[in-house]
Amino acid sequence: MDDPQRRPPEAWALVVSGLVWLAVAGASGALAFLVAALPGALQLASGVGVLLLWDDVRARRYGALGALLGVLLALPAGLAVGLAPALLLLVLSAAALAASGALALRETEPVPGVPEAAPALGLSAETAADDALLALFDLALPYSSRSEAERHVAELVEAEERFTARGWLEKPESFHATPTPFAAVASVKRRSLGVDFEHLSCESGYAPHPEEPGRERWLGYAPTRSAHAWLLRHADPGRPWLICIHGYRMGRPWMDLPAFRAERLRARLGLNVLLPILPLHGPRRIGRLSGDGFFGADVLDMVHAEAQAMWDLRRWLGWIRAQGGTRIGVYGLSLGGYNAALLAGLEGELACVVAGIPATDLTALIWAHGPAHLLQRDEYLGLHRERAERVLRVVSPLALAPRVPRERRFVFAGNADQLVPASHVAALVRHWEEPATTWFTGAHLGFGIHAGAARQLAEALRAGQLTS
Repeated sequence: MDDPQRRPPEAWALVVSGLVWLAVAGASGALAFLVAALPGALQLASGVGVLLLWDDVRARRYGALGALLGVLLALPAGLAVGLAPALLLLVLSAAALAASGALALRETEPVPGVPEAAPALGLSAETAADDALLALFDLALPYSSRSEAERHVAELVEAEERFTARGWLEKPESFHATPTPFAAVASVKRRSLGVDFEHLSCESGYAPHPEEPGRERWLGYAPTRSAHAWLLRHADPGRPWLICIHGYRMGRPWMDLPAFRAERLRARLGLNVLLPILPLHGPRRIGRLSGDGFFGADVLDMVHAEAQAMWDLRRWLGWIRAQGGTRIGVYGLSLGGYNAALLAGLEGELACVVAGIPATDLTALIWAHGPAHLLQRDEYLGLHRERAERVLRVVSPLALAPRVPRERRFVFAGNADQLVPASHVAALVRHWEEPATTWFTGAHLGFGIHAGAARQLAEALRAGQLTS
């Protein structure tokens, strides 16, 4: 990371772009101003915020969101402001987007053992896209009241005491019961983006331990009681299988199938492909958006969500084996990478496990990306980071020794990732005893355009004898 600057020059690109957006649109009528208000205001406010509050990353992220909106809306705005002004807005927004990414790269900490990312225009665009997504996550995060925060703290204190007494913090694997395979699985044929697949559903059967805080609340989340998965399969169930675990805010076929290139895995590589839906996501969501209720100060709901994810994934493994599947690999992206790594600490009979751009430390992500004012309030009430880390240990891939042999563990990640810092991934690499690891020069959302990630997946499939 470069030395921090009190007045980073990149911020002026955001200021200028925001001012021009508002000035051009304001002179072109009410309709144009309505189109320009959001990208213009976000860029201007962000640029000023970076100049005045240079150590607040949220100011930078909202600038990236405004610049990205500016790029997307510049040409449509031409209908109201004219072609030449629209092209000017497009150029300024693109420059502001690159400046936002450059700010992110400037503040990216170097990590020992991870190749440093050399600044480049394409890389700046990738990191800015990551920041824009973080801004959207921030906007979608539900607000927690003081009374809810007090309940979070009380449950966390109780959980630490109970988990310690039961020995779960010392031996996290003992926290996880071994489930039986799914039996009665319903299947409905569906189609998304030209891809035919089956929508599987059945009863999850998961329940937190009787003594766990928040048990009754979790059992009251009706959508999580059912397990769901997308399935692309061949007539022969004895073919190799690949379980693909989606990321945060995903769990929809139009998102999951393209992210994993599921049709290619089935048609070109000959795999049976199962894409389970994580608790609180997709058809299992409990809020307005997929993933609502996962990341936040409610640590016990995160524990229950991850414990149920392991329960369901292990039941899906049993179901596949009951179909005749013997060679089964696991591939996760982002939060799915976290779950793939955690599953590797509970199940050793996997052909391979691939942790792609993986989250590895939920507590650190909350404190890195959560709203600072809410975190400060919750810390004042007693929601201490160290206590959250201890309780989340029972569902941490860094607390479980991997059972999959080292030669069948694989990792790929971006050295400029803004969602999952490289230091988090490096911790998993160390914990996994330096398995085959690819660091591509890129960010989180751009993993699909980097050949290194695809090569690492192909190597893993060959090593697990899922492909030749």
